[in-house]
Order: sequence, then C-alpha cells, then structure tokens
Amino acid sequence: MPAPPLHATVLSFEDARRVVEEQATTVHPAGTESAALLAAAGRVLAVAVFADRDIPPFPRSTRDGYAVRSEDLAQLPATLDVIGEIRAGEQLDRIPREIGPGQAASIMTGAPVPAGADAVVMVEYSSQHGERAEITKRVEPGQNVVPRGAEARQGSLLLDRGRRLNEAAIALAASVGKAKLEVYRPPRVAVLTTGDEIVDVGATPSPTQIRNSNSYSLAVQIRQAGGEPVLLPIAPDEPQGLRRLVEDGLKSDLLLMTGGVSMGRYDLVEQVLSEMGAEFFFTGAKIQPGRPVVFGKCGAGKCGAGALARDGALAPQGGAYFFGLPGNPVSTMVTFELFACPMLEALAGQLPRKLAFLHARLKSEIRIKTGLRRFLPAVLSGEFENSEVELVAWQGSGDIAATARANCYVVVPPDREHIAAGEWVAVMPR
Repeated sequence: MPAPPLHATVLSFEDARRVVEEQATTVHPAGTESAALLAAAGRVLAVAVFADRDIPPFPRSTRDGYAVRSEDLAQLPATLDVIGEIRAGEQLDRIPREIGPGQAASIMTGAPVPAGADAVVMVEYSSQHGERAEITKRVEPGQNVVPRGAEARQGSLLLDRGRRLNEAAIALAASVGKAKLEVYRPPRVAVLTTGDEIVDVGATPSPTQIRNSNSYSLAVQIRQAGGEPVLLPIAPDEPQGLRRLVEDGLKSDLLLMTGGVSMGRYDLVEQVLSEMGAEFFFTGAKIQPGRPVVFGKCGAGKCGAGALARDGALAPQGGAYFFGLPGNPVSTMVTFELFACPMLEALAGQLPRKLAFLHARLKSEIRIKTGLRRFLPAVLSGEFENSEVELVAWQGSGDIAATARANCYVVVPPDREHIAAGEWVAVMPR
C-alpha cells in the first residue's frame, strides 16, 4: 500500500540550520582509538590534554641581550658588570645564582632568566667592552621576559575533548610529551547518488547521460569534515532498487543522497523514505542553490535500521540521520556545507560551532530576485583591507566548471534585489 502524500515543510535558511544544529546535539561518536601524534592531526580529541609542568618551566627570555635589574638603568648610559653568559638549554646549575646591583648576564632567546634580574635589554641597545656592557635604553620590570607558568600551570587544561586537532594543537600536545592521543573514530558516511542519467566515472556516457561527480565531491567534503566516505552504487529511478540501497546506506552513521528530491515524476527519494517510516524535519529550505534539500531520521526498528552493517557491526542504535541533497552539483556542495557538515562534525565528536562568514567589498553590482538566501560562486581577491569579491559567470547550479574557478560564495540576503559595487557583503569561504 503506497504511503500517504508527504507534506512539504520548507523552512528559512536560519530555521533549517537551527533544526540541524539541534538534532546534532543528540548524536554521539561511535568510539575512540589511540593515534600517533602526527596521525591524530585533523582528528577530534577524545581525551583532554593537561600540562605536565609549568609552561614555561622557568622565566624565559624572549630576546637576545642582557638580563638586568631594571632599577640599574635609571641613568643612561649605564655600565654594568657582565658576570656570565646564558644560552638556551643551559642547565640551571650553570647559570649565575643571582644578578646583583650593577650586574648583568648575557642571555640568548629562550634561555632562563637568572634570579635578581627582572628584565632583558635587547642586544641592539648595548655594547660590550671586555667584561662590562654599556646599556643605552631603559626597560620596564618584566620586559622581554615570560614568567614561569605564564602560559600554563602544571595540571591545567590545554586541549579539551571535542577539539579538531590543527597544527597548533599538535604542537601543544608535543610540548607536553604526548606521543599518542586518544581521538574519536571517524564516522562512516554513506553516499548514494540517484538517477538513471548517471553513470560511473570510468563509463562512456550516452549523449543524454552524465558521469557521477557528486559522489566524489561529497567524499572530499566528508573527509575534510572528519568522516570516512562509503560510496554506494548509483541508485536507479525505481523504488525497489532505490530502497535496497537506502537500507544499505542507513547502516552507516549518516546517509547522504543526491538527486531524486525534487518534484519530478521520477524523484523517488522522499516517497521511498516515507514508505519506510522515516521522520522528516524539513523537505526544503529557502535558499538558492539547494532549495529542495531534505533532512530526516530513520528511527531504530524502522527503515532497515538494526540490520548488520557490512563489517558485521550493528547499524546506529538510535537510528540514522539522512540528508537528501539536490542533484545539481553546485547545490550538492552548498547544501553539504550548510546542513550536512554540522551533523557530520557532531558524529565525529567535534564541539558545535556556528557558521562563520567573512566580509569583503563587492567588485561589481548584483541584481537578483528576492525571496531566497543565495550562495553564489565568487572569487575573493586582494589582500588586507583591500580584499574584494566578484561573482563568477555561471550557468546555474549544474555548472561545475564555474564553481571550480570560485574560491568562495557570496551570501545574498533574501530581501536584497540589488547590491551596489563597493558595498560590504558576507562571504562563505570554500
């Protein structure tokens, strides 16, 4: 018996994004694993990292010069007795015990500042003659010195769980001796491209067919967001075959489908999912490109959930979320970034983050219809405060070539039909 008609729920961009973010707070990563420090780069930290000692572990000089008592430089030029030299890595028992009145120690960047000294004079403002140094510039107490523990105290939190590990985080973990880190396992994200007009990359398409590009663009975006793509066979425009592949995809942590979500006679994704008992949160968003995007969930015990996955593990116990992304390639890429990405990041263990935009001046005017929030391929150029952005010439949401030339999207509010050249506009980087 066919399912009842699906009532369309088309939301504004802001409301659709909010629904995804709310649902993303309910999911949990699949588990954790230990990874070597470099292998952990780009992964999400599962166990917090704490300082194993004060950082820095001693008062550290930030300049080459002389460790001095700032009060000795009240009158300039000041001549001080040089009682030693301190190199970076010098053992503490080999540095002067204390800098007394009228004394100084030659010191290198990164070296420990000896007791008694409260500042470092840069070498540019000094000259040494034998065992005496002439100083020509005053310093304030603490100048050019990082106090012990100023960056972190022993036992303090350095990296919290849920953080994506970039180069700075990896460096910080290395600085506290973490050769391995506990990270979340990447979520498996199934990718299902639909349509009789789609053929594999290696096939020779007929005059009315196109090669499958969406599976590959999504695989790249999934990896960049911290997931593991699982590419399924191309689904036919036929309910039984489509359902079998949808059931297979729902054994992963997240299912992304492209195509088959518009209003055409052979757009069957929503029909098949409705017949399988899926819950739909929205069936469209007021954006361009990507208006017919679909977001929903197949609960446990429905939609084939509970079957064994291909590696023998159970499908997600609480059911699996899915997105139906429009089949036009640019729409697929845009809707992934706007909606699928926050769900994937949550499944990867990453803490929630809001969608951030840059701003740049518009190089050429934009005239467009109102009613939809638009994400238009563009090129951001220039530097510093002179950055500017210009739309690329494109033929709509199927134009991959134009999007490949772009490095960002200009975001146009739904109530703007004209934006003049020179105005500041929101920009979403790619």
